[in-house]
Amino acid sequence: MSPFLLTRTLPEDATDAALRADVLHGLTRTPKELPPKWFYDARGSELFEEITRLPEYYPTRAEREILIARAPEIAAATKARTLVELGSGSSEKTRHLLDALPELHSYVPVDVSESALTGAAEALLAERPGLNVHALIADFTRGLALPGTPGPRLVAFLGGTIGNLLPAERAAFLRSVRSLLDPGDALLLGTDLVKDEAVLVRAYDDASGVTAAFNKNVLSVIARELGADVDPGDFDHVAVWDPEQEWIEMRLRARSALTVKIPELDLAVTFEAGEEMRTEVSAKFRQDGVRTELAAAELELTKWWTDKEGRYALSLSTAR
Repeated sequence: MSPFLLTRTLPEDATDAALRADVLHGLTRTPKELPPKWFYDARGSELFEEITRLPEYYPTRAEREILIARAPEIAAATKARTLVELGSGSSEKTRHLLDALPELHSYVPVDVSESALTGAAEALLAERPGLNVHALIADFTRGLALPGTPGPRLVAFLGGTIGNLLPAERAAFLRSVRSLLDPGDALLLGTDLVKDEAVLVRAYDDASGVTAAFNKNVLSVIARELGADVDPGDFDHVAVWDPEQEWIEMRLRARSALTVKIPELDLAVTFEAGEEMRTEVSAKFRQDGVRTELAAAELELTKWWTDKEGRYALSLSTAR
């Protein structure tokens, strides 16, 4: 086996088609919304990396703390020979797991970005020449077929990204993950936990305005890719806690009445003054809720670890 294989499971034009479909659907519904995945062009990825270093944004530090402290336990519990990472990005945090898995044979990063996958693979193979990397260009929310790598397999979904899925989407996602698992395989899941509202809001509305720039970057993406005549300066960043749903919502609020024309879609979208468009949901969890959602997908929670302050959790579950 070559130490690096790259398999494309998405058509070359899949990203463009998905953006068009999401913008058309999201800006013609009431209330308006855009999916958070469109934050992440090159500039958006840079901004998010900056967010992870902000004092207000604790999830990345908390997850890293758990990984460093618990990686040996994760390795002992799973004995994984293949590590699959969904939404792998730069694979930065994954190194703590790679170092802890003595019998690891293959790493399977899954991402929609070919450049992120190849860049991460090159860095990892330079550090670990004995590792086999089989990267998948794929959208893990739309079903996934894994390559034939040795088990047991550990599927990792980190960063609290599952919180960006609505409840029905989470249920479908967990069922799809369950379908990938054979006996002996496991899921490592990162979940941000319910906590004080002020702490949560600050994490998504930092004093230096980095998250605001990140939120508005979705407008820059549709301006560049679809020709939209939209000015990010015409919108304010909003982050609010929904106590009933137990999630943070990020929104963009129109500062005045305006019309956004999108030539590539032959679409004109009107905003009233003060009208808000949802750009992200970030659900927060409790252990019992995570256990229940996993059980509904025929997954059994077997391990639960939090950081010292109890802000964030990694859980390990196996197929029932």
